[in-house]
Amino acid sequence: MSKKNEHEGLDLRGTLASVMVVGVIIVVMWVAVYLMYIGR
Repeated sequence: MSKKNEHEGLDLRGTLASVMVVGVIIVVMWVAVYLMYIGR
C-alpha cells in the first residue's frame, strides 16, 4: 500500500508541474497578443 501512495504522490506532482507549464504558456501568449494590440 505505501508504494502505491508514494507513486500517486509523484503522479500528482508531475500533473501539477504540467498544468503550471501550460498556464505559463497561456499567460505568455495573452501578454504577447495584448502587447501587439497596444503597439499597433
